[in-house]
Amino acid sequence: MGRWEPGARERLVVAAVDLFIEQGYDATTVAQIAERAGVTKSTFFRHFPDKRELLVAGQETLSRLLAEGIAEAPANASPLEAVAAGLGRASTAMGPLNRELAPRLTAAVAASAELQERDALKSVSLAAAMTAALVERGVPESTAAIAGELGVLAFKRGYAEWSGSNGDDKAELARYTLAALDELRAASASLG
Repeated sequence: MGRWEPGARERLVVAAVDLFIEQGYDATTVAQIAERAGVTKSTFFRHFPDKRELLVAGQETLSRLLAEGIAEAPANASPLEAVAAGLGRASTAMGPLNRELAPRLTAAVAASAELQERDALKSVSLAAAMTAALVERGVPESTAAIAGELGVLAFKRGYAEWSGSNGDDKAELARYTLAALDELRAASASLG
């Protein structure tokens, strides 16, 4: 495969996930990932600073889309309605490759303490992006923080259900994340 062939970033992510599952995160080298993806090590480093970052590829885009969706929600939207708008917007960035990779990615993360730590940091970053977007809308800090955390939980739950659903199900991720947010909204109302 030529080094300038399109899709190098995606191939690197797929190769890394597969290698992490086959031989473990610690035993996998950047050179092996690049070789499996059909690119050079320098191409790897043009896309990612290190192998750990492969598993959070797209995090900045996801954070931006969540914040943009929240910012674009109607002015009279409640904090959770704005979060729903953010979830809907961010869900558009997830396609068939994300759905296909999710179970393998989950397995790779579960097998590595370092990747679990990185995944936790990703959640914190996504919550911070949503909280900041809500505060920008005039939502009080504590309310914004709770809504942001619920948004992350809804995204993670919806993503897990979407990626684990029947491959024939053509439903978009937004359906799952918004359903998860509705469930969390109902659950939080029952807290009293």
